Amino acid sequence: MASTSEKVRPVEDLAYEPQENKDVLSYTEVFPELPHAHPVEGTQWPAKTPAAWKTNVRPSKCTQVFTVPLEERRFKEMNEHSFGDEGQTEQAKICKDIMARHDVSIEISLSKDQSLTVVITGREQSVLKARREVLGKLQTQASDTVKIPREYHRFILGKNGKKLQQLENETATKITIPRADEKLDGIKIVGPKEGIERARHEIQIIADEQAKLAFERLQIPHIYHPFICGPNNTLVDKLKEETGAKIHIPPSVLNKDEIVVSGDKDGVMRAKETIMKIYQEKKRKCQTVSVEVRKSQHKYIIGPKGSGIQEILHATAVSVEVPTQDSVETITLRGEQDKLGPALTMVYSKANSVVFAEVDAPAWLHRYVIGKQGANVKKITQDFPKVHIEFTEGQNKIQIEGPPEEVDDAVKALEAIVRDLKKRMDFTEVNIDQKFHKHIIGKNGQNITRIKNDTGCAIKIPSDAENSNIIRIEGDPKGVAQAKQELLEMAKRMENEKTRDIIIEQRFHRTIIGAKGEKIREIKDKFNQVQVTFPDPGKKSDIVTLRGPKNDVDKCYKHLQNLQQELVQSSYQAQVHIFKDFHKNIIGKGGATIRKIREETDTKIDLPSENSDSDVIVITGKKANVEQAKAKIEAIQKELANIKEITVDIPHKFHNSIIGSKGKLIRSIMEENGGVIIRFPQEGSTQDKVTIRGPKSDVENAKAQLLEIANEKQTSGFTAEVKAKPEYHRFLIGKNGSSIRKVREKTGARVIFPSSDDPDQETITIIGKKESVEEAKKELESLIKNLDNVVEGEMQVDPKHHRYFVARRGEVLKHIADEFGGVTVSFPRSGVKSDRVVIKGSKDCVEGAKKRIQEIVNDLDSQVTVECVIPQTYHRTVMGTRGANVQDICKTYDVGIKFPDRPMPNGDNHSNGMINGEVDETSPKDAKKCDTIILTGKQENCDKAKEALLALVPITEETSVPYDFHRRIIGQQGKEVRSMMKQFDVNISIPPPEEHSDKVKVTGPPTNVRNAIKALQKKCEQLEQEKEEKILKGFTITVPVDSQYHSKIIGRRGDRVKKIREDHDVIIQFPREQDEDQNSITITGYEKDVEAAKETILNIVREYEEMVTVECNVDHRVHPRIIGLRGRNIRKIMDNFKVDVRFPRPSDDNPDLILISGDEDNCLECRDELLNLEEEYLQDVIDKQMLEEMTRPPKYHEEEKRASNKSAGFVVAGAPWDKPPDTSSTEDFPSMGASTVAPKVNTAWGSNRFGKR
Repeated sequence: MASTSEKVRPVEDLAYEPQENKDVLSYTEVFPELPHAHPVEGTQWPAKTPAAWKTNVRPSKCTQVFTVPLEERRFKEMNEHSFGDEGQTEQAKICKDIMARHDVSIEISLSKDQSLTVVITGREQSVLKARREVLGKLQTQASDTVKIPREYHRFILGKNGKKLQQLENETATKITIPRADEKLDGIKIVGPKEGIERARHEIQIIADEQAKLAFERLQIPHIYHPFICGPNNTLVDKLKEETGAKIHIPPSVLNKDEIVVSGDKDGVMRAKETIMKIYQEKKRKCQTVSVEVRKSQHKYIIGPKGSGIQEILHATAVSVEVPTQDSVETITLRGEQDKLGPALTMVYSKANSVVFAEVDAPAWLHRYVIGKQGANVKKITQDFPKVHIEFTEGQNKIQIEGPPEEVDDAVKALEAIVRDLKKRMDFTEVNIDQKFHKHIIGKNGQNITRIKNDTGCAIKIPSDAENSNIIRIEGDPKGVAQAKQELLEMAKRMENEKTRDIIIEQRFHRTIIGAKGEKIREIKDKFNQVQVTFPDPGKKSDIVTLRGPKNDVDKCYKHLQNLQQELVQSSYQAQVHIFKDFHKNIIGKGGATIRKIREETDTKIDLPSENSDSDVIVITGKKANVEQAKAKIEAIQKELANIKEITVDIPHKFHNSIIGSKGKLIRSIMEENGGVIIRFPQEGSTQDKVTIRGPKSDVENAKAQLLEIANEKQTSGFTAEVKAKPEYHRFLIGKNGSSIRKVREKTGARVIFPSSDDPDQETITIIGKKESVEEAKKELESLIKNLDNVVEGEMQVDPKHHRYFVARRGEVLKHIADEFGGVTVSFPRSGVKSDRVVIKGSKDCVEGAKKRIQEIVNDLDSQVTVECVIPQTYHRTVMGTRGANVQDICKTYDVGIKFPDRPMPNGDNHSNGMINGEVDETSPKDAKKCDTIILTGKQENCDKAKEALLALVPITEETSVPYDFHRRIIGQQGKEVRSMMKQFDVNISIPPPEEHSDKVKVTGPPTNVRNAIKALQKKCEQLEQEKEEKILKGFTITVPVDSQYHSKIIGRRGDRVKKIREDHDVIIQFPREQDEDQNSITITGYEKDVEAAKETILNIVREYEEMVTVECNVDHRVHPRIIGLRGRNIRKIMDNFKVDVRFPRPSDDNPDLILISGDEDNCLECRDELLNLEEEYLQDVIDKQMLEEMTRPPKYHEEEKRASNKSAGFVVAGAPWDKPPDTSSTEDFPSMGASTVAPKVNTAWGSNRFGKR
């Protein structure tokens, strides 16, 4: 080793060192001239120089050219001039199809001898496939059969048929190989003659090659395989080389008794003969010896990758068989008699070549023994490569195995390391309650990392799963003592800390935390010693935990309590019942009314959706504001309708019974009286006042019913229930409640039917005196019994009316069934001429249904038909969106309306001269059929419906809207004008901008047009006011302020400038970086507000100008420690001393200079504080740098030394880049298109690509 190290020079000695007369080399020495190539005669391409043109990059595209002789052409009608035109020849179509499918270019030309020349360009594989198809379709095909033995067919086919596919592409033929079950030898080839010959030739070559091959399986016991292989396979490799045969010997672990030989026949036979000869000889001479060797020592006999066994085989020609089973320890030696002795000696030698040893070392020292990244152990294993060192977790020992002499040395080295570590290292265990562990670790491990860095110790804190209080500290004795003291102090401090829980409703947690945690961050900054922990949202807990110093925790608790009270106050909710029809008036035009109420009362107002049946409006906010908003909304309703509100005194003890089970009774009273609102005091209250609110007449009726029920409850409050099918309820109630009213008047009891929302739809409740309730119950049971008795009745209805009853999927019949206890009405089937109608159901229901059908028939007989003439141009407008207008008219006046079919496209479809809805009613007979609308119903209803239709005929009116307001009227992407058109159901046409016109056209029904024009005029007035307001608010002044004060005016996170903007309602703009004037601030707003904002800014500037600035030089290395995490420390210093501290920028000349601004005394005190902190922190920084310097590897210092030795670098003299090019030379820079000049020899630009100079 020593001699080798002396001869090998270090890497540093081999590095380049500039010397005199050697650092400058000539260009020709560094870049020798390439060998010249001999030019080829004529104008051919120069010959390639050896290795100069070799490349592994294959071109992405290739071109193939081939010809099709005239006699083999399939299409002979080709015309050169017309080829390529769409649909000219079948040949062109075929080529286009092939080009499209294979992404290639095909060019075809006709030679003088009428042979076809085809040029195909594209990717190699695509070209081969296209060539094959072109020849297959453009050239006449021949066929041939070649006989090849069936056992060779698979070699022609290739893996997954790839060989056959390649052969077909290369020869442009179709080759068919018989299936395995056909037992045929003939292979059929179809294609052009030339291709067939090539394919036949290639197939024959494959068959001939396979005919020369042989394959042999030799049955030789696996115990003799090692002798055939030889040491490290030398014999078998030599045999392969000599014979050229492939010899496969299975691995020893398989215990397979065969050897496979394949390849050329002669080689296979010679290899077989040699192998069998070795086998016979060893079989005759070999004997065996078995020895017992401990299983643990087998691996040393085998050696790495079996090298031990191969070594014995090489030295003694004896095979060693080691058992693979764990329980067997017997090793067998096989070989000649005289060689077994030496082999046995080698086996025992290898088995005993490794010894075991142990070194006592405490388990906690193991990782220090191993060293950083295994450095210590790596050094030992490098010195003693055959030694294996094993560390077992939890054991106070280290195991070593290897050669005896190396093991002893390794044990000594390890013992020395352990002794050294025991002197230098110490450990201790600290018992600290587990609940403090996470606080000791700190956020993201900040606290524990700081202690580790300060003390240089390793600190192991048990995980929560271990449930242990023991913290282990390992390292230098002083560091261990320091870390222990710090941990105990932290634990003691935490024991003195206070933990307090505050209950805050979970719905407020997100509000307190704020978007992205902004609000909770403000709280934590305010109480920076307190840790605030919110519960996990999934736990649905209201408990928020505060932890920290007692006083801070109490202050934070009080702050959060006040915050919660504010949130609770602002979360008060109230419900107000407003008739559904008035909701749109509460919302107002474009939401203006509801927005105004929200802004004035600072509340949240939620209205039910249009599809909802609820009339409840929910108001959320502070209680006083909610009540104010509630009063405003109710006042709107009072203005819109004749709404009355009264109070009734009912003893509170009867309130629950009057409300009824699940509110059934009170709900029925409200529904019977037009939806009046009845409010009882809150549950548990002793108030007797009940409020009734609604239309005057309905309020009086509800009051009378409530008082009546209250009197009944005072005398008697008997209740009974009756069951009846839901379909009977309508019949029991009767038309407009006539039937149930008779029962009430007769018995004096109150009957309550279930509402549609009740889960129990069959129970009818009876309330009153006992005698009245029982009598009412009998009446109802009698009616229900009659309804249960099903009878069948008949009546005659003229067939012309049948269609009315069964139209629209029997809608009329469904209404009759619902009204009369679910009776079944059967009309004759379509096509049957009969007037007989059958009705099935209870007797009373059947009679009632008959009467109703007869009434409908009488109405149908009395119906008339009225024509209304409206030009078809306006029919769609009259109908409305999805026929909404017509549906409303039909429903309101109980008429049928039929619009004419649309005219044919080529028909006469001109209007009747109707302008702005002026219909000529004197000539309906002369009106066109396409303009006539048919109304069917009673005469008076049809007349009213006709008037309603004519009122929907659109008119067009113009109104004046100033051109400047057009964009505001239209809105963003037409949003505003679309909203107005939708609100008033009109079309508003605004002239294009280039016309600069003030005229706006409004088209629609007359009433809607008038309303829309009023809205436009009102909008114009509003925009005019806004315009004047904008002019007043556009007052701008510029205030000169030194740029150094801009950041002070802006404040932290823009808080100060934001407050100025909000207080004075102005826009304040500071100069941008690219602006020339950096000392001016622009203020925009109302003049008085702008002046006030200006004065505020100047006051701030004056305040800062009066401050003094003190310079303080503090080592820049401690600046981060002074600033603290996110500036927390420096903010605290600035708050304590009431000063402003500015640190230097990276570009400043003096990186240590800190500027302190403020009152002179405060600045001086702050400077003293900063200098004290510098002295405290600087020693830590110096110690840390020294530690890094000592721990830095030696290689780093050597690199620094080498880097400090500046080198002139590698210099080449006489290079082309040393001389600027002569652009005036016509030889180096010839003009385009001019006569060329012969290139000058030895130009400054080096050799050309062919070796010439």
